[in-house]
Amino acid sequence: MKQAFLIHGMPDREEYYDPAHPAPSDHHWFPWLAKQLQINDVFARSLEMPKPYTPRYEAWKTEFERYEVTPDTLLVGHSCGGGFLTRWLSENKVSAAKCVLVAPWINPPDINDVYADVDDFFDFEIDSELAKRTPTTIFASSNDHASVQESGFIIRDQVPLASYKEFADHGHFCVSDIGPQFPALLEECLS
Repeated sequence: MKQAFLIHGMPDREEYYDPAHPAPSDHHWFPWLAKQLQINDVFARSLEMPKPYTPRYEAWKTEFERYEVTPDTLLVGHSCGGGFLTRWLSENKVSAAKCVLVAPWINPPDINDVYADVDDFFDFEIDSELAKRTPTTIFASSNDHASVQESGFIIRDQVPLASYKEFADHGHFCVSDIGPQFPALLEECLS
């Protein structure tokens, strides 16, 4: 069975605990993408990662590994979720159908030391062979945060077989930047 796992990013603590704000797994374009994938016979699940406002790699890994990644699995990660998938695929040498990293963030230390609270989340070596096992596409925006743009460049340069697609003025690909639908992402997922 074709399946997809969608991994959200890192909200701030106030946003996470605000009862009027959607859960990270139910925010931005995640609900729309999950529904569109299901319409296309891809069982889609948007995973809710533990305490995403202070991500801990082992906790996210434990939650993610409750599900089996197979050669029929599509992986989509936004921001910190994209950084998580980059690390997990680098360390686990698993083959999936495809991985799409939307504004992936790996917190380059020379760009942004503000997020010291992400613990050792990004303390890893990117596997340059990652895209040989799992075709990988990076979505980047020309006006995203400097640390996110740098993260995309780092992944692109260290994974030479990854496809890199830059969009003009899409911000951080949040609902406030592009709205609740993301047709270009759906097209990439289904291609």
